[in-house]
Amino acid sequence: MRPEAAPAIRLDDYTPAPYLIDTVELNFRLAPKATTVTAKLSVRRQEDTAPGTPLLLDGDGLVLAGLSLDGFPLSDDAYSVTPDRLEIKIPPEGPFELEIRTTIDPDANTELMGLYRSSGTYCTQCEAEGFRRITYFLDRPDVLAVYTTRIEARKSEAPVLLGNGNPVASGDIEGTDRHFAVWHDPFPKPSYLFALVAGDLGHVADTFTTCSGKKVDLKIYVEHGREPWCGWAMDSLKRSMKWDEDTFGCEYDLNVFNIVAVSDFNMGAMENKGLNVFNDKYVLADPQTATDQDYANIEAVIAHEYFHNWTGNRITCRDWFQLCLKEGLTVFRDQEFSSDQRSRPVKRIADVRLLKSHQFPEDAGPLAHPVRPQTYREINNFYTATVYEKGAEVVRMLKTLLGDDGFRAGIDLYFQRHDGEATTIEAFLTCFSEATATDLGQFARWYEQAGTPHVEVKSHYDTTARELTLDLSQTIPPLPGQDKAEPSVIPIRFGLIGPNGSDMPLGRVTGAKVQDDVLVLEEASQKVTFSDVSSRPVVSLLRGFSAPVRLEFHQTTDELLFQASHDSDPFNRWQAVQSLATRDLIQLTSDIRAGRTAAADGALVTAFGALLADRDLDPAFKAQVLDLPGEADIAREIGRDVDPDAIHGARNALRAAVADAHAETFLALVDETETAAFSPDAASAGRRALSNRALSYAALTGAESAGALVERCYREATNMTDRLAALTILVHQGLAGSGDALADFRKRYETMSLALDKWFMVQATAPVPDGLEKVKALTADPLYDITNPNRARSLIHAFATGNPTQFGRTDGAGFDFVADNVLTLDARNPQVASRLLTCFRSWRAYESGRAALAKSALLRISAADNLSRDSRDIADRCLQ
Repeated sequence: MRPEAAPAIRLDDYTPAPYLIDTVELNFRLAPKATTVTAKLSVRRQEDTAPGTPLLLDGDGLVLAGLSLDGFPLSDDAYSVTPDRLEIKIPPEGPFELEIRTTIDPDANTELMGLYRSSGTYCTQCEAEGFRRITYFLDRPDVLAVYTTRIEARKSEAPVLLGNGNPVASGDIEGTDRHFAVWHDPFPKPSYLFALVAGDLGHVADTFTTCSGKKVDLKIYVEHGREPWCGWAMDSLKRSMKWDEDTFGCEYDLNVFNIVAVSDFNMGAMENKGLNVFNDKYVLADPQTATDQDYANIEAVIAHEYFHNWTGNRITCRDWFQLCLKEGLTVFRDQEFSSDQRSRPVKRIADVRLLKSHQFPEDAGPLAHPVRPQTYREINNFYTATVYEKGAEVVRMLKTLLGDDGFRAGIDLYFQRHDGEATTIEAFLTCFSEATATDLGQFARWYEQAGTPHVEVKSHYDTTARELTLDLSQTIPPLPGQDKAEPSVIPIRFGLIGPNGSDMPLGRVTGAKVQDDVLVLEEASQKVTFSDVSSRPVVSLLRGFSAPVRLEFHQTTDELLFQASHDSDPFNRWQAVQSLATRDLIQLTSDIRAGRTAAADGALVTAFGALLADRDLDPAFKAQVLDLPGEADIAREIGRDVDPDAIHGARNALRAAVADAHAETFLALVDETETAAFSPDAASAGRRALSNRALSYAALTGAESAGALVERCYREATNMTDRLAALTILVHQGLAGSGDALADFRKRYETMSLALDKWFMVQATAPVPDGLEKVKALTADPLYDITNPNRARSLIHAFATGNPTQFGRTDGAGFDFVADNVLTLDARNPQVASRLLTCFRSWRAYESGRAALAKSALLRISAADNLSRDSRDIADRCLQ
């Protein structure tokens, strides 16, 4: 049957819970198909709740096995129960204890929400609403309780029993083959932060001494045999703990900190108090199986989940509309950590690339929503780039506007005032406003409005008056549910570059507010004038990408080339090259569609050579400059009537022109590949990144030796970074030897699931004419398992998001293939299915033939019987 769409939940309708739960005692008697959960809840009525108000508890597919109140069984007429709700009709007026016993089947839980069992290990995932799949509860983030958890299992099946907080008791159960462990978390928390893990696991151990001298026991639990791959994760954890103390004054508060890595997990990781559960791809690392990007991701995600201890756990969200309060803020914190550990400019470029490729399209289409949504139908669909990445950018703007000292004063007040509370964006901003005496009322629009602001800037230099004038305007195009947007506060970090390549003094400034090197755009249109400017400058705007906006600034090619060579801001040097490349790629795309010869801009090609020759530039930065805007980036800039084949041809033409012009330089960079022992540090990773980028260009020259060079690099690689780079070049460029390399890679890594995911992904994203047919064949490979989220993402999601020409085939077969897999996944795991479905969000941007085929595939999904709430929500919004 086709279920009706879920009712809308609105921020304006929020009311506090009528009852509170102060303590929760949980007793789990684990069994693969029939786990018994006994929950003792200490409940009290809120003061403003009328006596006799029913207590309504959330459930999701539960089976009630027992119910008592203050030690006495409830009569049948005292309550009503369904799998999704338990109602105590007339609760006592004073505090009372409610005991609920439920039975659940962990083996049958393919959604991987609540308590499930995978590869013999019991695991929980309760964010956002998974706890209600374990027991009936007030499953909402503003109900905070102190949890004590007793876990019992067969000792042979689960010798390791882990829960939140600190361990307080454990032992064998006399006369049985079972044992138990008791965990107590003294810090009140919402139910979404509950966690339990039980299984036969190995571990690595270490300690960390906090700034006050407390010794914390650290453990990372993994499948047996994988312990040697945990060293980098443990090192990242200890560096995160020290950095958070030094940078934000946040000290860890429990006696233990445990991480568990599991292979079947819907998310990247989860910050449960004292017991973080991770997708194993963000824990396990070894030079032979993990790339430099894997190492960087592990470092960032380990830090992110640890930082949640304060921004998410100690201070949590009042309701799910405030999700960005913990996620956006914590992404900002993990970005700052990684910037301090690595190259700050390169990290900033990487973060902006991610924002533009994932969040900008979301903000421009049917899935657009504010950083803090006003309404939702399925909260699982709001773990989005807007909440995370744009949410982080909003926090970054706050720091830019208030300065380092003002931002620190505000965050200190936030920690002090709201520790132990479930709070809101308004409370967060109030702390910064009070700490700095700054009115942030207009700034709050960043949380309230969807869409990416379009900032247009026009400049004029008056030689006689020696005045530079900038005319600025901001707009947000209409979006579903938002016909008009009000002006935001947009901090634009800037500089004026003089003829000698150095920044010029700003002179006297009138018009818009300017704070040091930050121009604050607050109105729909503003003008700023710089007097006493001795000569015409090249204006460098949005340095460090100081605001998440689309900047339209009318600069000449010569100005951009000058900026690429001289800007003191590394981000804007990179951005200048990107802007030039984007212009050229759009023109090349137009030429191809019109049947004209596609000739790359010679000045741009020459500029690449100058940047390559600059010995003062970081190799990692050079690698970023050589990475042209992606095909999806160009499609986003074109905006309408998109032809993926033409874009692909344009990008190939520009890359080939750069390769031919600088062939000797690229070959020399490949020859400079370091042979020292592998190290994941930023400098070594940067050198490998540049060498592998050079290899990809060298392979484009068409020389007979090019394929042999890439094959040699594959064979002689001493680490996964270099081996995977060579394999990708062989497969994506259709070079001789690609088949042998794929067979060799499979043989090397067929027992290593994370490495094998890379093998699937390389083939899924190969832009070859029969790419779809090859991907279809891989779905029948014995090593492919659609029930494992990582494996499904490595093939189907990678194909849909990373292979534009094959996903957007003119016959519609790519759309149909992905639609078929959405429906297959939806029956087992709606979260994974709905996230895959978001690949259709930009279907209207295609040229008319492709758009009609994409819409047909969407309509087929929307019309499917028994489609989950998760997928129906995405499909319906895409079709709006």
